[in-house]
Amino acid sequence: MSSPTDHVPPPPESPEPPAASAPEPRRSRDRGAVAVLLTIAGVVITLLLSVLTAVLELLLISVRVGGQLIGVSAVLALVGNLFVGWFAYRSTRRKWVVLPAALIWLLITLLAAGRTTEGDYLIAANNWVGWAMIGLGSLGWTIVGIRLVSSPPAKTLY
Repeated sequence: MSSPTDHVPPPPESPEPPAASAPEPRRSRDRGAVAVLLTIAGVVITLLLSVLTAVLELLLISVRVGGQLIGVSAVLALVGNLFVGWFAYRSTRRKWVVLPAALIWLLITLLAAGRTTEGDYLIAANNWVGWAMIGLGSLGWTIVGIRLVSSPPAKTLY
């Protein structure tokens, strides 16, 4: 016995086009330009955040409650620098962006620890908050740096 499919002729074979390899997809120039612009914007914003946190911390050194220094700028230095370091890497996917931001913050705070042209100190020797701010802020940048150095390289899409 034969089945109904035994007598069906095979479909005609279509002629195959010449063996031309398909072109590999090219990376869009627009996507590359946008990525570069976003990286530049991330770097600029990171540096501005670093300056902003340093100045804000210096302004809050002498905050007192009931006549006692409360150390709000020291806590802000730690938390702020951790945030700026996190933002620097997340916005640019570049580890090197953290270094200029940390150096700018450190330069501003160390300059504030010196004498002004009028002979005043922004961070006085008897103000424990100023020295705690420098210490905890530096600790924040150290934590960010260690995390970035010890983390595996980021996976890229390209």
